[in-house]
Amino acid sequence: MSQAATDSPVLKAIFDRRSVRHFIEAPVEKELLMEALKAASWAPSGLNNQPWRFGVIRDPELKARLGGLTRYTNVLKSASVLVAFFLDRDSSYDYVKDCQAIGASIENFLLAVHAQDLGAVWIGEILKNKDEVQRILELPERLDLMAIVAVGHPAHRSQSSHRRPVEELILFDR
Repeated sequence: MSQAATDSPVLKAIFDRRSVRHFIEAPVEKELLMEALKAASWAPSGLNNQPWRFGVIRDPELKARLGGLTRYTNVLKSASVLVAFFLDRDSSYDYVKDCQAIGASIENFLLAVHAQDLGAVWIGEILKNKDEVQRILELPERLDLMAIVAVGHPAHRSQSSHRRPVEELILFDR
C-alpha cells in the first residue's frame, strides 16, 4: 500500500475491507446498524432521488427461509442481521443510474460496517430468486430487490484477496 493510502482513512478502509462469511453468535447493536444505514443513505444518486430502501431482518426463521433461496444458506442463517437493499421504482427515474446508486449505497454500507469493526458480505446470488424473496417478505411490487447483505461480528479476520494490477484494467489513457 502506498504512503498516501496509509495516510487516508478512506483509502485504508477500501483496501482493508473484506467480505466476511463467518460470524460469531452476538447481536449487532441497533445504533451501529443505524449508523451504517445512515452512511448507505448518503450515497450519490441521480437528481438526489435516493431510490434505495432498506429491509432489516433479524428473525431467525425469516433468515432461514431466505437462506433456503441461495447457496449461501449458512451465511444468512449465522449472520446477526440481514439488510435487504431495494430499488423503489416509485422514486426511480432511470433504472440503470438508480441501480448504480444502490451499488454505491451498498458500498457505503459495507465500508461503514467495516469501520465499526463488524463484518459483512454482499449476497447478489439470491437475485435469481428475487420474486420468492418478495413473496416471503410480503412486499409491494414497486420494490425491486438489489441485494442482501449479511452482517455480524466476524469469527475471524483471516480473509484475503487479490486484485489484478490496475495497469491491466486501464483500457486507454489518451
